[in-house]
Amino acid sequence: MWFSFWRSRDRFSLDEFRFLTDQLMKVQVVNEVNKDFVIEALRSISELITYGDQHDVAYFEFFMEKQVMGEFVRILRISRTVIVSLQLLQTMSIVIQNLKNEHSIYYMFSNEHINHLITYSFDFRNEELLSYYISFLRAISGKLNKSTISLLVKTHNEEVVSFPLYVEAIRFAFHEESMIRTAVRALTLNVYHVGDEAVNKFVASHPHADYFSNLVKFFREQCINLDKLVNASKCQGSDTTGSILSSVDEIEDNLYYFSDVISAGIPDIGRLITDLLLKVLIFPSILPSLRMEVVKDSDTGLGTATSLYLLCCILRIVKIKDLANIVAAVLLCDIETFVPRSEAKLNGFMVNHDMSLENQESENGGFISDSDGQSLRVLVPNISSSLNNHPEDGIPQPDHGSTYSALREALLSYITTGDDVQVSGSLSMLATLLQTKELEESMLDALGILPQRKQQKKLLLQALVGEGSAEEQLFSSANLVKDGIGSEMDCYLQKLKEQYELLCVCKEVTVSPRRQRFQVLDALVSLLCRSNISAETLWDGGWLLRQLLPYSEADFNSHHLKLLKDSFHSCTSCILDETKGTWPDLLIMVLCDEWRKCKRTIEASSPRKDPKSMLLPSHKSLSEELAPGESSFASGERLFEIVKVFVLLHQLHIFSVGKVLPDQPPIHPTVDVMETSRAKRAGIDSLGPKPSIELSLVDAVPCRIAFERGKERHFHFLAISVGTSGWLILADELPVRPSFGVVRVVAPLGGCNPRIDEKHMRWLHLRIRPSSFPYIDAAKHTPHAKVKSKALVDGRWTLAFRDEDSCKAAYSMIIEELKLLSYEVERRIKPMLDIERTIDTSTK
Repeated sequence: MWFSFWRSRDRFSLDEFRFLTDQLMKVQVVNEVNKDFVIEALRSISELITYGDQHDVAYFEFFMEKQVMGEFVRILRISRTVIVSLQLLQTMSIVIQNLKNEHSIYYMFSNEHINHLITYSFDFRNEELLSYYISFLRAISGKLNKSTISLLVKTHNEEVVSFPLYVEAIRFAFHEESMIRTAVRALTLNVYHVGDEAVNKFVASHPHADYFSNLVKFFREQCINLDKLVNASKCQGSDTTGSILSSVDEIEDNLYYFSDVISAGIPDIGRLITDLLLKVLIFPSILPSLRMEVVKDSDTGLGTATSLYLLCCILRIVKIKDLANIVAAVLLCDIETFVPRSEAKLNGFMVNHDMSLENQESENGGFISDSDGQSLRVLVPNISSSLNNHPEDGIPQPDHGSTYSALREALLSYITTGDDVQVSGSLSMLATLLQTKELEESMLDALGILPQRKQQKKLLLQALVGEGSAEEQLFSSANLVKDGIGSEMDCYLQKLKEQYELLCVCKEVTVSPRRQRFQVLDALVSLLCRSNISAETLWDGGWLLRQLLPYSEADFNSHHLKLLKDSFHSCTSCILDETKGTWPDLLIMVLCDEWRKCKRTIEASSPRKDPKSMLLPSHKSLSEELAPGESSFASGERLFEIVKVFVLLHQLHIFSVGKVLPDQPPIHPTVDVMETSRAKRAGIDSLGPKPSIELSLVDAVPCRIAFERGKERHFHFLAISVGTSGWLILADELPVRPSFGVVRVVAPLGGCNPRIDEKHMRWLHLRIRPSSFPYIDAAKHTPHAKVKSKALVDGRWTLAFRDEDSCKAAYSMIIEELKLLSYEVERRIKPMLDIERTIDTSTK
C-alpha cells in the first residue's frame, strides 16, 4: 500500500493531498513496519495545508471535507511508537503557526479535536516529546483572541468550567528545564491578554489561582538560592560572580513576568500577586532582615544585601501602586511588626529598651497581641534619629523618649555606619523609592526624600488654589506639611490592618517632613566624609544628594558645609601625595576624565549603577592602605579611588552654593620647556623621546645592564622630565659623534623608586612600571578584571656604574627630575586645590 506513496507526482497539488489522505485513512495500526510512511505523510500534509492556506482555498475545503483533523486524532490513538506522536505534534504546531486565514483557524479550533490532543495522555518521560507538546500548546495560544478562545473552553451558565489549554500548560510551569518554563509563561500571557472576562474569572478562581501562589513560592526559593550564592562568595573567597549574575537574571525574568501578567489588566490577579508578594516574601523574609539579625532559618532567611536588592527590583519592575506605597509605609514602621521580639537582635545596633516604658506603651496602644495571637498591634513611633540635628538651623529636635526605631532609620544607619555593601544597598533603595512613579509624593515626603523642587511645586499649587496655609508654608523655613502625609499613612496603615493583619497605630503626627529630609541630608553628608567606602558608592550618594537638593543653598546648613570642606581638605592631601606617587604623569589626565564622568553621573536622571552590583564583590576604599612594595597596578587603583572622591567633593561644593558645574576642571595650562632643563639640553621636545632618535648625552651617565642572563650591555643613562611627563632613557653612544647617542630603551620616570644597593654602592635599583594604566572603573568587577591586573607586571632594572660617584649622580638626577615633574603637576592642579577660588570663578 505505502510503496505507491513514492510514485512521481506534483508535490504541491490537490491530487497529492487526496492521495496522502486516502492512504492515511487506510492505516489501521501504526507500528515499526509502516511508521516511516505515516511520519512522511503527516509532514507532507502539514506542508500542503500551509501552502493551500496561502494560495488556494480548495486545499482547506478538502481538509474540512475529509475531516483530516479527526484522522490525526485516530492516528495518535492507534500509534504504538513515540516517533509518530512527535511528528503529529510537530505537524499540528506547523499548521497552526502558519495559518493566516481566520476562517481556517476558526475551523481548527471549532471541534474537540484540538482539546483531545491537548488532554491526550502522552508519555512525558520522553523529554523530546514534552518539548514538542509544549511547542504545540504555545502555537495554539498564539492564535487566541476573543473569538477563538471561546472554542477551546467549556461553559456552564455563562461561566467557564473547563479550559484544557491553560490547565495542562501550567502543570509544567515549574519544570526543571528553563525553556519549558519560558514557553508556559508565554502561553499564559497570551491567555491573559485576550481580555475575555469569563476566562479571566476562571484563571483567577480556585484552584487555578494556586498557580500564582506557587509562582511566588517558586520565586521565593530562587531568592533564597541567590542569597546562598552571595554568602558563599563572602565565605569561600571563590569567584561566584557568574553564578550570582545567572541567578539575578532568573529573578529579574520572574519579576518581568509578574509585570507582564499585571499589565494584562485583570484586577483580581493584580491584587492576588500584590498580596502574595507581601505575605510570602516581603513581610516574612525581606523586611525583617533590613533591621534585625534573626536566628536565621536556613530555608527562608535572607541577608541584608539580598533583601535590599530584591526590594529595589520589585519596586523597579513590578509597578503596582498599592505595593509601592505599602512598602513605603512599612519602612516607617518598627521592625517588631514583622519579627517576634524573642527571636531578634539588632543588626549591629543597640536600642535601649526601657521595659517600664514598653509596658506603658502597650497599655496605651503600643505593641499588643490580639486575642487570637495571630496579629500584632504596632505603635509607629515619631521618627527619631541618632544622626546629628542642629538647633541653630531651626530643625525640630528628635523625641529621644521614643524607644522604637523605624526601618527607614535602619537604612540611614547603614549609610552612616554600615559597610560598603550596606551603604550601596541603602542608597539603591532610597534611589529606587525616589524614582518609583507609583509612590505618592506624600509618602516620599514622610521618608524625607521628596526633592525640594517637587515640594515647592506642591506648595505652590496648593497656594494657587487657596488650600489652607500653603502660602505660609511655601515661604516658611519650618515647612511643616503633615496633613497630607497623615491621611496617606492612615490609608495604607488601614490596608495593613485589614488585609495583612498587621495592626499599626500612629501617634499624633508631630514630625516635620523638613526634619525627615534633614536626617537624610545628614546621613548623606556623613557618608561623603567616610574614608572606608568605595568611590563608586560615594558617587551614588552624590547622585542622591543632587536629586534631593537641585541648586538649593538654603538646604545646606553650616554644619553640612563644614563637614564637606573638612573632607575635601583631607582628600586634597591625598591628591598632593599622588603628585609624588607612582603615577604623577597620569594624574591630570585622570582628573579631567573623572571630572566629566562625575558630572554626567550626578546630573543624570537616574543612577548609573544597577542594584545587582551590591551583590558582587565590593570595591576598594581609600582606607585600605598600600602595603610596602605594592605593585604599580595597586597604586593605580588607589589613584583612581582618590581622584573620584576628590572630584565628587569638589563638584558637590560648587553645586551646594548654587553654581553651575563647568565642563572641564580648573587646571592651569602647560608652560614652555625651560632652556636650562635637561630635556632642552638633550634635544627632547614635549612629545618625549622615541626609540632610534638622536639626543645629546651631555648629562648622561655611562652604565651597564643585563636584560638577559650573561648578556651585559653598555648604555648611557639619562633621566628627564618635560612638563607633567618624565622618562628614563638608555642610549647608545654614536661612534662618529661624541657626546651624542641613539635612544634604545625608554621607560616611565614616575614610580621608578630609585634605590642604591646597600652592599654594592655602584648598583642602582629601579622599578619600571607600565607606561599606561587601563581605565578600570567600567570593568572593575567583571570576570576579566583579574586577568587585567595580572597583565600589568612591574619590571626591575639594576644599573651598574663604574664608581660610586657616578651611581650617586644618576640617583640625584632621577630625584631632581621627579621633583620637577611633581612640582609641575602640582602647579597645574593648584586651582582645583583651592575650592573657594574655584567657586568664585564658576559661572553663575
